[in-house]
Amino acid sequence: MRTYGQYCPIARASELLAERWSFIILRNIVLIGCRTFNEIADGAPGLSRGLLSKRLRDLGRAGVLEIRPKPDGQGSTYEPTQAGRELSEVMLALQHWGSQWAELTPEHAHPGVVLWVWVNSHLDRTRLPDHRVLVRFDYATLSGPGSRGWLLIERGDAEICEKHPGGEEDLVVVVSDPVAFARWDLGELEWGDALRRGAIEVRGPRALARALPTWKRRVD
Repeated sequence: MRTYGQYCPIARASELLAERWSFIILRNIVLIGCRTFNEIADGAPGLSRGLLSKRLRDLGRAGVLEIRPKPDGQGSTYEPTQAGRELSEVMLALQHWGSQWAELTPEHAHPGVVLWVWVNSHLDRTRLPDHRVLVRFDYATLSGPGSRGWLLIERGDAEICEKHPGGEEDLVVVVSDPVAFARWDLGELEWGDALRRGAIEVRGPRALARALPTWKRRVD
């Protein structure tokens, strides 16, 4: 590992944590609760699997993660150590700073990532329907693969599908302004305001369309 050659705690911590993607990986594990390689990768689109493997090994060697083989021997699980758990305060401080000072642009707001964060971090499972619901999300600013996704509600839980999982679609959500969609997930924009400005359009039964935004818990 390359060092800054300085005894300053900021320098020493930066040697471990300031590598590209490290904080995104740690966010997924420590704050969101991802535990498997694929779960972590799903929340870091653009990160190659090879680099993810390297970062996970580095964080394990640094004592931030505990890497354990799965009982079936197929892959590993990734748990934060005490040192990793204590990084939650650091990341929440970065979140607060970023909300105030880091500009949110379309390049930051891939709607598929917004949907992933909503479902994995902000979903209120107590408000989900007690029957199967399939919602298609169309990302109007994108084309080709990755320009749509599906949210499947079933048996009191939810999952994101990259391909149509089968069955009838109950709602279609068209995201025309990904920044507005991201601001809604961050709690900075009301769903109704996004609808009125045309940033988001929902097609389907009115009662279900009105219920959709209530499936997100409040973000403080």
